[in-house]
Amino acid sequence: MNTIALVGNPNSGKTTLFNALTGSNQHVGNWPGVTVEKKEGNFKFNEKIYNVVDLPGTYSLGAFSEDEIVARDFILRGNPDIVINVVDSTNIERNLYLTTQLLEMGAKVIVALNMIDEAKARNIEVDIDTLSKKLGAPVIPTIASKKKGIDELIKKSVELMDEETDYKAHISYGENIDREVERLKGFLTDKNLEYPPQWIAIKLLEGDEYIHELIKVNEDLNFPDDFKNAIHEFNKNREDYELEIIDKRYEFINNITNVTVKLPDQAKETLTDKIDKILTHKYFGLPIFGLIMFIVFQLTFAVGEDLFGELTVTGIEFLGKIIGNFLIKINASDWIVSFVTEGVIGGVGAVIEFIPLIIILYMLMGLLEDSGYMARAAYVMDNIMRALGLQGKTFISMIVGFGCNVPGIMATRTLEDKKDRMIATLINPFMSCGARLPIYLMFIAAFFPNRGGLVLFSLYFLGILVALLTGKLFSKTLFKGEPSYFIMELPPYRKPTIRNVLRNMWDNVSEFLKRAGTTIFIVVTILWILAVLPRGVEPYSQDSILGKIGMFIAPIFKPAGFGTWQAAVGLFSGIAAKEAVVAILGMVYAGVEEGAELVTALQGAFTPLSATAFMIMTLLYTPCAAALATIKKETNSYKWPIFTALYTFFIGWIGAVLVFQIGKLLGFS
Repeated sequence: MNTIALVGNPNSGKTTLFNALTGSNQHVGNWPGVTVEKKEGNFKFNEKIYNVVDLPGTYSLGAFSEDEIVARDFILRGNPDIVINVVDSTNIERNLYLTTQLLEMGAKVIVALNMIDEAKARNIEVDIDTLSKKLGAPVIPTIASKKKGIDELIKKSVELMDEETDYKAHISYGENIDREVERLKGFLTDKNLEYPPQWIAIKLLEGDEYIHELIKVNEDLNFPDDFKNAIHEFNKNREDYELEIIDKRYEFINNITNVTVKLPDQAKETLTDKIDKILTHKYFGLPIFGLIMFIVFQLTFAVGEDLFGELTVTGIEFLGKIIGNFLIKINASDWIVSFVTEGVIGGVGAVIEFIPLIIILYMLMGLLEDSGYMARAAYVMDNIMRALGLQGKTFISMIVGFGCNVPGIMATRTLEDKKDRMIATLINPFMSCGARLPIYLMFIAAFFPNRGGLVLFSLYFLGILVALLTGKLFSKTLFKGEPSYFIMELPPYRKPTIRNVLRNMWDNVSEFLKRAGTTIFIVVTILWILAVLPRGVEPYSQDSILGKIGMFIAPIFKPAGFGTWQAAVGLFSGIAAKEAVVAILGMVYAGVEEGAELVTALQGAFTPLSATAFMIMTLLYTPCAAALATIKKETNSYKWPIFTALYTFFIGWIGAVLVFQIGKLLGFS
C-alpha cells in the first residue's frame, strides 16, 4: 500500500486536511499541539487504497522535542511515497523553513498551500506557478476546512508516486560548506546508514547531537581517519557552521518569497489584533480567562441540568423498571435480576445520567478551542508559569488534560526541554479530566444544586493551582534548572466550525460511553460479585467481601469525613477508571436503600462538608490506570508512575483532611 505523510507547522490545518482526505474524525483545534503522535487513515482513488499518516505539527526537523523526532524519523525511515507539506498561506515565509528541510532530505514533496481563502482576504497574492518552479516541487492551493483543492491534491500525489523525478532542494550553503558536504558524502556513501548521506552530512555540520551519536555508535563501519578528523574539526566550529546553514536556508526562502509573494502595502490592523488587545492584555488577560471559564461552567448547568438532566434520570429509571419487570416475568434468577437492575442499571446507569452536562461542557469548550481562544490561555499564563519555574507552553498540555489526562500527558512531547517535559507529565493528573465530571456533578446535585457553576469552577481552579505549586516544588528539587524559552504562534481568531465542534464533542462523549460499556462495566461486575458474596450474607452490607475490603480501607479516610466502607471502595475503584466511582456508589447505595435515588442516598451518607472533602480527594488523588500506563510509556520507567500514584494520593488525602478538619473548626457541617 502506498503511503502519504502529512507534515506541517502547528496550526497550519494539517489535521483538518487529514480528515478531508480520509473522512476520519481526528481531533481538530485552532491552537498548536493538537496532534501529539502520528495518526493513520486511508482513502480510495481509482480502486486503489492509499495510506495517510498525520505527523505531529513541527516548525523544524531537529531533534529537540519528541514531536520533531517522530516526524523526521517517519519521513526518513518510514519511506513514505509522498510527503504533503501543509503550508499556511497567510505566513508562507515562516512555513517554508520546514519545507527546505524536507527538500534537503530528498523526499518527494508536494506543498499544500492551505487556507488560501484567508490569504486572499488579507490581500496576500501568491504566484503559485513561480513558487512551484523555485521550490522544485508541486504547489496545490487548498482550503481543507471546505474540502477545496483536495481532489487536485490527491491526483497530483498519485501522479507523482509513479514518477522517477528526484525532488531535491537546490540550496547553496556557501562555497566552503558545500565543499564540506560533498566531502562528507563521499565518506558516508555505501556505509549502509539508515539516513540519506547528504542529509547526514548537513546535520553533522549543523552539530546535530543525535546524528553525532549515531556516527559514534556506527564506528564499526571503519570510517577513515580523515573522516574522524573532519568531524573533530567541525565540532570546534559547530556554532559557526550551524548559523551559516540557517542563514543560507532563510536566504533561499527570502529569494523565493520576494518574487512569489506580494504582501499588502500596509498591514492593516486585523480583527484578531483588536480582540487580542483586550483578551491578552497584560493585566486584564488573566481575569478575563477566569471569567470566561466561569461562564462556561455556569452555562453547563443552566443548559444541561435544567433542559436535559431530569429527563435523562427519568429515562434511565424507566428503563430499569422495564428491564427488571421483564426479567421477573421470564423467571430469571434473583442473581440475574439483582446484577442487571442494581449492578448494571444502578452502577453504569448512574454514570450515564450525567451525559447531558458533559455534552454541553465539551461543546462550549470546543467553541473556545475552535475559535482560537484557548491558545491565548497559554499566553496569558506565561508570566505566572515562569515565576513558578515552568514555561507557558506547559499550560497547553494542562488544558488538553481537561478532556483526558492521557492525551494531556502525551501533549508534553511538544516541550523541547526534558526537565519541562517531566514536570508537565507529573503534574498533569491534577487537571480535572472528563472522567471526574460525573463525580463532581453527582455531589453537586446532592448538596450544591444552586451553586453548580461556582463549585465546578472552583474545583478546576484548585486543580490548576495545585499543579502549578507542585511544578514549582519539582523545579526546585527533582528537576533543577532554568525554564526554557516560550515561543508559540497565536493563531487568528476564526468562526468556529460547527462540524469540528460537534466532532470534538462526540470524540469525548463517545470515549466516555466506550469506557462506561467496557472498563466501568467490568469493574462494576467484579465489585457486584464481591458485594453479594459470600452467599447467606445480606447483599451490599459490610459483611460481604466488598464490605470487608471497604471496612479495611475506610479508617484511612475517617479524618477526611467519609470513613464509610462505601466511600472507600468507591475511591478504590476510581484507580481503574474515575467514572467507576459514581458507578460503584450507585450500585452499593442502590443496594442498601431499595429503590432509593443515588442523590438521596448520598444526602443521608455525607454532609456538605464531607462531600466537599470527597470531591477534593477525587480531584487530587491517584490518577486512573490508563494515565499511569501513559506516564510509564512516556518516561520509559516504572519509577515515575509509582511515584505519581503515591504522591498524588498523599496530596489528595492531605487536601481532603485539611478541608474537613478546618471546616469543622469553622462550624461547617
